[in-house]
Amino acid sequence: MSGRTVAVTGLGLVTPAGFGTAATWQHFLGGEPTARPDLTLAGLNADFCCTVDPYDAPGLLGGRLARRLDPFAQLAVLAAREAVDDARLDPAGWDGARVGVVLGVSATSVTTHQVEYARLEQGRADRISPLMLPRSIPNMAAGEVSLDLGALGPSLVVSTACASGTSALGLACDLLRAGTCDLVLAGGADSGRSRMVATAFDRLGALSRRRHDPAGASRPFDADRDGFVLGEGAGVLVLERVEHARARGVRPRAYLAGHGSAADAYHFTAPHPDGDGLARALDTALADAGLAPYEIGHVNAHGTGTALNDPAEAAALRQVFHRPPPVTANKSVIGHTMGAAGAIEAALTVLTLQHQLIPPTANLDRMDEAIDLDVVTKAPRPVALQAAVSVSSGFGGQNAVVVLTAV
Repeated sequence: MSGRTVAVTGLGLVTPAGFGTAATWQHFLGGEPTARPDLTLAGLNADFCCTVDPYDAPGLLGGRLARRLDPFAQLAVLAAREAVDDARLDPAGWDGARVGVVLGVSATSVTTHQVEYARLEQGRADRISPLMLPRSIPNMAAGEVSLDLGALGPSLVVSTACASGTSALGLACDLLRAGTCDLVLAGGADSGRSRMVATAFDRLGALSRRRHDPAGASRPFDADRDGFVLGEGAGVLVLERVEHARARGVRPRAYLAGHGSAADAYHFTAPHPDGDGLARALDTALADAGLAPYEIGHVNAHGTGTALNDPAEAAALRQVFHRPPPVTANKSVIGHTMGAAGAIEAALTVLTLQHQLIPPTANLDRMDEAIDLDVVTKAPRPVALQAAVSVSSGFGGQNAVVVLTAV
């Protein structure tokens, strides 16, 4: 094991597939999509999304904190708490100055802005909430987690569009390698459940309009795909220096062995058609991990189900792996959680390594003939797996990859 490897000692997940890591994992093994009509989006071309089931925010967070936090920050705090507990950590006893927080965020709180701007336009400036700014600025996802858990080290938010969660894991890894922190709570949180967000993506032609069959709308790599489905959620991983975890007597769930990122510099929203930037990010991540392509046994794909992303991603995988290993696409089940997507998918990759079981991709009924990949469908696939990659891309030509290895 390389000295640059860091341990993954805790997971926290709040997703449309379940509240908590165990519930989310079990739902993914069943492969049932979660998209459904949403009254928040009623009347829009895409009036459905993947939502976290209702939860008792005041009961879980306390009334005052629940009122202060926008949904994306609530999800971040709840996922972080689970991750810390899973890692057998007690914030009351840790050296907070050696604990960092790095989270990826993309959409944040568009709904909060809409409500407050409407009051301003109506001449009701005196009714604008004094909490508008602290509820809505992106850094508050990390800020509120730091405040909630007493993490006194670096508190950072990364925004690389839909690659944000994966980018956050890479930055957290570097903080640990540099000796800046002993522990970093890393991941992402986001909620795209907004009429403005849904309308904006729809105007770009990015959203599925499969209103007659919401559950079947998110269909990565399928010939009949027509766009992604909005989702919300949070994923937080406790990353820890291996020596620190060993001293605590904690067995890691997996290791983060390497990461890489690269830009397409091709188009402001469309991916490079040959997957050029993603291929370079993969090469960088593999080199960082000290692994050859043939040593990777699984790919957790970005897999949005859009016309342009899926063939570009397949091209990148073929360029790097020639014959890519088995692939799964988690967005088929929980939609696109944007800034949280890469973190949730990395956490599910950790679970895949632990259980030696690849969850199926939902809704893949007829493979696009232009996409030559071995995509796991219908049922979980048992594997003998030592290393896997989780890949993400985003607007602006962002590409980020993490390499995870089994214990």
